[in-house]
Amino acid sequence: MGLLARLRKEWFIIGIVLVILSAKLQPSVGVRGGPLRPEITVAYVAVSLIFFNSGLSLKTEELTSALLHVRLHLFVQSFTLVFFPLAVWMLLRVLELTAIDQWLLRGLQTVSCMPPPVSSAVILTKAVGGNEAAAIFNSAFGSFLGIVVTPVLLLLFLGSSSSVPFSSIFSQLFMTVVVPLVLGQVCRGFLRELLERRKPPFGAVSSCVLLMIIYTTFCDTFSNPNIELDPTSLLLVILIIFSIQISFMLLTFAFSTRSGSGFSPADTVAIMFCSTHKSLTLGIPMLKIVFEGYEHLSLISVPLLIYHPAQILLGSILVPSIRGWMTSRHKAVKLSALQPV
Repeated sequence: MGLLARLRKEWFIIGIVLVILSAKLQPSVGVRGGPLRPEITVAYVAVSLIFFNSGLSLKTEELTSALLHVRLHLFVQSFTLVFFPLAVWMLLRVLELTAIDQWLLRGLQTVSCMPPPVSSAVILTKAVGGNEAAAIFNSAFGSFLGIVVTPVLLLLFLGSSSSVPFSSIFSQLFMTVVVPLVLGQVCRGFLRELLERRKPPFGAVSSCVLLMIIYTTFCDTFSNPNIELDPTSLLLVILIIFSIQISFMLLTFAFSTRSGSGFSPADTVAIMFCSTHKSLTLGIPMLKIVFEGYEHLSLISVPLLIYHPAQILLGSILVPSIRGWMTSRHKAVKLSALQPV
């Protein structure tokens, strides 16, 4: 394969490296209140564009069938909002005996309580060729569920109480997820023939939007001067975060591919990403609401700031391997179907 062809194939991974380097060199461009205004362009425009794009590219019958896949939804939501927080809570009972900063450990618990994200899990599922409709449904449903469940979990595990403005968060989610998705589906109804004939690069559009989200996330991470950290604790937390993600991806893979699970390879891809990813877009505002005026808020926020780019980096690196696994599974199914009984 020629260098140019290789670059074209791996453009997204190269793009991730470039946007992280750009964020490190000049973080002030993409921070909140900076020239890019991510609090508007990312929180509203970018997320809305991803869901409008998904609505436009998704066949309505696929989304309808996804709504009926109740076992998949139950698995994803119970894993991410019940099993995940409990497993991390048990892990922290052990980690508390170590010298790791206790506020960083509390931050790990807050990560576990977060709902799935409304962007990265959908885009990565689409990039692999998994069940995108199921990923969209679970990202949207999990986000709405998280508005109620996440503050309750934070209260339960961390003992912080506050009044959460459900209505404002709910209306933001409705405007950035549901409305664009519905608009995309309506537009698809009028443009179906044109879209099927032209086949626009929906995946590439979503990937470009995700690069912008990654860039602004790293700009925020690199430009926070108020975080005083023990470097050893920080390094250990980064290792723990990657370990949690890899372990949970393997766990969801094992559960959803076991015989009798009833899940297809495409379902497994959606389950792996939706169950293990956590939302920074919803998470940071929720932390600011629940821990308002808390002197250790910046330290508690660090694990979530790490977890978000880590899940995108890890997911992007795994895309070719998961795609290869899915292709081989499809070939095996086709071959077995062709075998004479």
